[in-house]
Amino acid sequence: MKVHLSPKKEVYNFCEPYIIAEIGANHNGDMDLAKKMIDSAVECGCDAVKFQSWTPKSLIAKEEYDRNQSYDDSPKKHFGSLKEMVERYYLRDDQHVELKEYCKTKGVDFCSSPFSNEEVDLLVKLDVPFLKIASMDINNIPFLKYAAKTMKPLVISTGMSTLSEIETAVNTVKAEGNNNIVLLHCISIYPPKDKDIHLRNITMLQQAFDLPIGFSDHSFGASIPLASVALGACIIEKHFTLDKDLPGWDHEISANPVEMKTICEDSKKIAAALGNVFRTVSDEEEQKKSKFRRSIVLEKALKKGDIIKESDLAYKRPGTGIPPNEFLYVIGRKVNQDLEIDSVLNWNCFE
Repeated sequence: MKVHLSPKKEVYNFCEPYIIAEIGANHNGDMDLAKKMIDSAVECGCDAVKFQSWTPKSLIAKEEYDRNQSYDDSPKKHFGSLKEMVERYYLRDDQHVELKEYCKTKGVDFCSSPFSNEEVDLLVKLDVPFLKIASMDINNIPFLKYAAKTMKPLVISTGMSTLSEIETAVNTVKAEGNNNIVLLHCISIYPPKDKDIHLRNITMLQQAFDLPIGFSDHSFGASIPLASVALGACIIEKHFTLDKDLPGWDHEISANPVEMKTICEDSKKIAAALGNVFRTVSDEEEQKKSKFRRSIVLEKALKKGDIIKESDLAYKRPGTGIPPNEFLYVIGRKVNQDLEIDSVLNWNCFE
């Protein structure tokens, strides 16, 4: 199955992956920093930059704010209370418009994760190419229904979810007549241990749902997302920052420009190198056969009329004569001329 994520990109399993630089809230509420991140993502070769669309009211209840006066779900220290951070980091409506227009001038797709119906409406109004559904909302059935009704492609992360929950989410979207679904294998730990990533779930999800499957990565570095390409991941979503030491929630586990450029460039190489399952010999390889393969040659000189014995034969380069696998057709033949040692045999050497 194929899904058109944007006018310029169609994704399917084992395609050249669509690379999303997940800026999220790494702009830290600073539009100049956000634009610098967009510029860098474009230079790295990303297809899209993604933000997060939430407000202090749409994401977190008062009870959670009251309980989390400090935010400690990360090894990096943060300023102030959870409420203060949410207030600083959320994107205002006009900032969405500003960033969307900036992305347009840079030729990169602008997308975002909505967290309420109102934010879905905002993103649809901005004509984003698709809606990214965060892992936390895979069991938010009313929200999935609302997003599905837009008929925008839905890219759904599967972190924290069971296979049954994924199936319910997919069926919920399809029930609204929207079949444009991409699932992202995801582990919602920042960062996860290598043993807990289970990249083979990509293969499992491909088989279970017959949908394009990508990978939303929270690991350090470039190796794990690149490995996902070898399993056919059609999307790589990777948190992105200019500096891992910046204050904020996700900078430390994000790819820096060097790592992101590696992901963008090497993922294309891996996708191209995977090729297909059919055994083929390229034209270039065919041309090498005459140089690199062996021919049947004489182990000793022979006179005209001598009968070839197996002990008379050796096998050496170049591969321009009779190939070694046809030696049985040579044994017992009579030579029609005098032949020197190391002569490359061909069929006109015999009577």
